[in-house]
Amino acid sequence: MSGDDKYILVAQIGGAFGVKGEVKITAYTADAQSLKTYSPLLDAKGQPVLTILSARPDKHGLVAKVKELTTKEEADAARGRKLYVHRDQLPEPDEDEFYLADLIGLEGRDADDKVIGKVKAVQNFGADDMLEIAPAEGGPTWYLPFTKAAVPELHIADGWLRIIRPAEISERDPD
Repeated sequence: MSGDDKYILVAQIGGAFGVKGEVKITAYTADAQSLKTYSPLLDAKGQPVLTILSARPDKHGLVAKVKELTTKEEADAARGRKLYVHRDQLPEPDEDEFYLADLIGLEGRDADDKVIGKVKAVQNFGADDMLEIAPAEGGPTWYLPFTKAAVPELHIADGWLRIIRPAEISERDPD
C-alpha cells in the first residue's frame, strides 16, 4: 500500500444473524453507526465488498441488511472478512491524536538518530498494540511494544519515531 492508498480496518463480519440474511458486524470504530456513512466498506486492497442497506445497534457493533449477502449461508461464509475504509473518509484527528495506520511507513530511529528500521504494520495480539519493525539492514521483522517507554517520541508529520529497542536476552539466568 502506498502512502496515498491507506486503508483503515474498521470492522469485521461476524456471520449470520437470524435466517433472513442479516449479518453481524463487529465495529472497531468509536461509534458503530458511523459504519453506515462509510458504506460501501472495502477489502484490504480497496475494492468495495459490503454495502449497508440498513442497520441497527448490537452489543459489538451492528446487525445489518447488506446488498452483497442475502442468505444465512452467504453471511456465514463471509464470517471473519475484515472491512476497511479509505483513510481520507475518516475525520481528521485532533491535535496530539492520530490513527495507528498513520504509523505505518515511519522510520524508526534510535537515540543517535540512526535509522534502524521502518514500521511495517501495527499488530494487536490481544494485550497491547505492537509495532512490527522491518530492519533497515534487512532480515526478519521484529516487534516492539507501542508504549511510551519503547516509543518515547512521535514525529508523524516528519515521517519518523524514536525507538528504544529492548536489550536482547542471550541467556536465561539460572533459577
